[in-house]
Parts: sequence; C-alpha cells; structure tokens
Amino acid sequence: MNTWQSKGSGPAPIHYPGLFHTAIVFPSRKDLAILTKRILEKEYPLTGAADHGVSEAIYLDDPDQNGVELYWDKPKELWPKDQDGNLVMYTRRLDMHSLFSELE
Repeated sequence: MNTWQSKGSGPAPIHYPGLFHTAIVFPSRKDLAILTKRILEKEYPLTGAADHGVSEAIYLDDPDQNGVELYWDKPKELWPKDQDGNLVMYTRRLDMHSLFSELE
C-alpha cells in the first residue's frame, strides 16, 4: 500500500468509510499457532482472538493502526450446523491453550 501521501498523519477515524482490515488466511491451524506465538514473544499487542465456528482468528493493528486479521479456515466437516443442517456461525473467545497445543 502507498503511504507516502499520508506520511506523518494519524490513523483514519474508526467510523469513517475505508479499509476495515486486511485478512490473511493461513493453510493450517499449526501455521496460525506458530505466527501467534512469534507475535506474543515479541510482545506485540493483540486486539482480539476469536473462534467463529468456521475459522479461528487473531486480530492486531499494524503500526499505522490498520486492522489485521490472521486466520485459518476449519475443515468444512467441522463447521457448526443446526438440526436442519444450516450453517451456524458465531463469535466466541479463541481457546489459546488449544491453539498452542498444535505446537507440541
């Protein structure tokens, strides 16, 4: 992204039109765990971590305060469904202990 025009300016106001966040998908849960561990080891702050039923994600802001989502998609056979077979997405706290168990 070109930031030359905005060099030295503050972040865009939160409730204005524009980029909400950048999302980067990882090929596996283990890959997400590896990067999350590295981020936390560097003491870079997370802004959130969520289990959405179909995916697991961590959230942070880049140095310019742009939102960044790092996630992996769960296999479709693990996606939550109701009794009629309809997809049921949600936002729950990500179990970090479970995520880091991928590294054992």
